[in-house]
Amino acid sequence: MTVALRLCSVADVEPGAARRFDVDGHRIALVRIGDDFYAIGDRCSHADVSLSEGEVLADEREIECWKHGSTFDLKTGEPQSLPATKPVPVYEVRIEGDDVIVVTT
Repeated sequence: MTVALRLCSVADVEPGAARRFDVDGHRIALVRIGDDFYAIGDRCSHADVSLSEGEVLADEREIECWKHGSTFDLKTGEPQSLPATKPVPVYEVRIEGDDVIVVTT
């Protein structure tokens, strides 16, 4: 079942930052780069560490796990560096007015 959920307003996440949301059984890292938003699973696939606490790599469109340094592609969830080898989930993001909406299944 597909569900569209409001996470926050556009102004709640600064450009170049990430923020964690727990919604509908999903732990989501919402990342903003400029006016683009990305939503990925907030658990590093290497260890149970919050990705939203890591560094946003804007030029690469990646986020880095602060614990062991693995980076994840914000569009695909695929790991871009070791030690992580498994992807994290990605979610569709919509902007409706000033609201940031994420679509989960």
